[in-house]
Amino acid sequence: MASPFSTPEQRAEERSAKRQAVLRAAVRMFNERGFNATLLDDVAASLGISKPTIYHYLGNKEQVLLECVALGLEQFLAAADQARRMSGSGLDRLRHFLRAYAQVNMDDFGRCVIRTGPEALSPEGAQSLRERKRRIDAAMRSFIEEGMADGSIARSDPKILAFTLAGALNWPARWHVAGGELSAQAIAHQMVDILTLGLAPR
Repeated sequence: MASPFSTPEQRAEERSAKRQAVLRAAVRMFNERGFNATLLDDVAASLGISKPTIYHYLGNKEQVLLECVALGLEQFLAAADQARRMSGSGLDRLRHFLRAYAQVNMDDFGRCVIRTGPEALSPEGAQSLRERKRRIDAAMRSFIEEGMADGSIARSDPKILAFTLAGALNWPARWHVAGGELSAQAIAHQMVDILTLGLAPR
């Protein structure tokens, strides 16, 4: 007779699925309402659970937010790792990274990274957020500097160029609506083509 009790592996899977459900519900409210206006009571109610259940799986509201941000940052950093493994010029790798960057910005967790500022967090949380965001900026600049070194990107200030590209590609996190006329992938490709058209040396 099969045991009616879950195995340790099944319990771990169930716990992970529940954490993901809480995070997905929370991140959508953070993105829609902002951190300060989001109540864990509302997140719990949307899932039919109690607020202590959220504390059990994730902790307080700031810890929930930082976990959401961490998931978004993992997507950005995975995109950077993938671009680094590509063949081609620095500009080729930059374009690949930027397309993925733009698409992540249109996902719930990536959108949360862009929309979350340090001002709503504790000093420790704000410092953690800034440090994590700096890793994305460093990755973008590394592709820019590589392209300038190999001659595929015209010489300019890498910092200003990175800020310009990120500034433009961060905006879909605020205006993109899933299920619209264009997919996130189509929007990302068009924007990156427009932004990088003038980067090659003349």
